[in-house]
Amino acid sequence: MVIIIRNVSVYKPDPVGIKDVLILGDKIAAIEDKIDINLNGLVEIKEIDGTGKILVPGFIDCHVHILGGGGEGGFSTRTPEATLSDLTTAGVTTVVGTLGTDGIARDMNALLAKARGLEEEGITTYIYTGSYRLPLRTLTGDIMTDIMAIDKIIGIGEIAISDHRSAQPSFEEFAKAVADARVAGMLSGKAGIVNVHLGDGPRKLDLINRVVEETEIPITQFLPTHINRSQELFEEGIKFAKAGGCIDFTASEDPEFWEDEDGEVRFSKGLKRLLNEGVSLDNFTLSSDGQGSLPIFNEKRELVGLGVGKSTSLVIGIKECVFKENIPLEIAIRAVTCNPAKILKLKGKGKIETSYDADLCLLDKDSLDIETVIAKGKVMVENKEVKVYGTFEEKSSL
Repeated sequence: MVIIIRNVSVYKPDPVGIKDVLILGDKIAAIEDKIDINLNGLVEIKEIDGTGKILVPGFIDCHVHILGGGGEGGFSTRTPEATLSDLTTAGVTTVVGTLGTDGIARDMNALLAKARGLEEEGITTYIYTGSYRLPLRTLTGDIMTDIMAIDKIIGIGEIAISDHRSAQPSFEEFAKAVADARVAGMLSGKAGIVNVHLGDGPRKLDLINRVVEETEIPITQFLPTHINRSQELFEEGIKFAKAGGCIDFTASEDPEFWEDEDGEVRFSKGLKRLLNEGVSLDNFTLSSDGQGSLPIFNEKRELVGLGVGKSTSLVIGIKECVFKENIPLEIAIRAVTCNPAKILKLKGKGKIETSYDADLCLLDKDSLDIETVIAKGKVMVENKEVKVYGTFEEKSSL
């Protein structure tokens, strides 16, 4: 199919004005002031009116428990797997899957199969090899072989540090795993990224900082996540980002319990601080921790249950940046587009450019609500209506 999006305000993510955008197959073919095309009826042409809309790259959610997460409260607290429409209705066209705490009942074979299934349904998928624990349980028995031999594996993680649920790895264990990931990435043309789960323990980023200080491995090999878990941890994250590292914020749908002095830092407030500190616009990402288990509190801040993280938290975070902190959209949107694409070395992703993958989100200009989502040149969501469901999704339930 040929798709033309007409008269739309294009953010590449930098704004370039009102344009027409031509999609041929799964690629962006042209971005022009006016596109005229006549195929003499040989191929169907679908036209989308972008008047009053903003076109941005499809979102890259670089930390999702696509197999489900949780389980720390017993078997009944295991969260469900992600569905295709969970992701596409949130604007996500590329997802990176991870295991998390449980690398036993959920393993790498299942994670890879889930990623391939979502890809068959219409979006782009990648995964990290391993889980919280070191030494890693890999697919092939070796970190370097996993990264070099398996197309979807782009790095390792999420390795937990400064957390009572981690394997309490030694510096030597941690540095060796990082070194293997780096070299395998170099040999395979991948990022070899090390996705690191940061807990709320007092050691914070100590292990990462030691590797940077005591070895030749660069700071860019790491993507520490949950950096906004606490104000104290976030302060260390600022130092890390100012030194050239990239930090990953965890988005949230619930703003009510993120505002106390010692609590978690909202992405919008954290990004504002980074900008004020002069941190590079390339050095931050935002992920949802989707399908992870989340505590639910009442008005007295008492734990009353468990919820499930959702990728819809990404657009909520972007909106808060724009509407509450007056951060330009083109800066905020980098966190889920060009920045994760760059650090994860995802070719053809994260920008609206000719020859790039046709992964696009059409937003309402005033509300920034997601209206239409195109993944690999196929319309997945149109006018807020799901057009493509996962294989076993019940349409009536959404």
